[in-house]
Amino acid sequence: MIIDSFDPESEAIVSPKAFYGERREICDIAIGTFSREIYPAVLERFPNEKVGEMRAANWIRTMHLLTVNDKKIVFYLSEIGAAGAGADMIEINWRTGADKFILFGSAGSLDKEKTKGKYVIPTEAYRDEGMSYHYASPADYITIKNADVVEKVFTKHGLPFIKGRTWTTDAIYRETRSLAEKRKKEGCLAVEMELAGVQAVCDFHNMELYDFLVTGDVVDTEDYTADGLHEANHDMQKFYAALHIAEELW
Repeated sequence: MIIDSFDPESEAIVSPKAFYGERREICDIAIGTFSREIYPAVLERFPNEKVGEMRAANWIRTMHLLTVNDKKIVFYLSEIGAAGAGADMIEINWRTGADKFILFGSAGSLDKEKTKGKYVIPTEAYRDEGMSYHYASPADYITIKNADVVEKVFTKHGLPFIKGRTWTTDAIYRETRSLAEKRKKEGCLAVEMELAGVQAVCDFHNMELYDFLVTGDVVDTEDYTADGLHEANHDMQKFYAALHIAEELW
């Protein structure tokens, strides 16, 4: 069973070294976006240089080194889904030395009244995906360890937020009403596709994750629509919020 997949004692067969050679040390902080619109907008606004490529059979994605206030940050377009996003972090850590990852993305709201007009700062993520069970002992939820750090930053800069649990699932078309109601009763504010997996990866590899979300579509309504998703996905203000976190980590 998938809950028996955590194997912390045995050596991994495949490592980034097989694909990318020796480990590199360039900088400490990486920011990942899931937005196809934020990604080019950032590259237009900040000085940057190409520091590597992530390659697969069906895509090539570039890692950039941004210069922001004379500081260096690795910036990249993340894969969607826990497995892809987690693998990205492992490879970027290997190739740049970055061990502090700031991720931001969109989510479906499980409670419109609580999340409307606010950032969601996750405190725990329900593990309804596969990646986390290879990197952490089985449990229903995984703790998002740096939620209080993100809260401190957002409070300092006057950014509206709510803290709470999220539900991580990669089965977007099987977010059923029964499961949504169950997660909501457990205190989940939103549903997303990466968080449990990437937190487990970070814990396993001694990296730090700083995550926040913006809800777009509303899952807990009778008539689902995707209204609000575009703004939640592509609002440039999320990147500036991520920079505020980076400033606290320098």
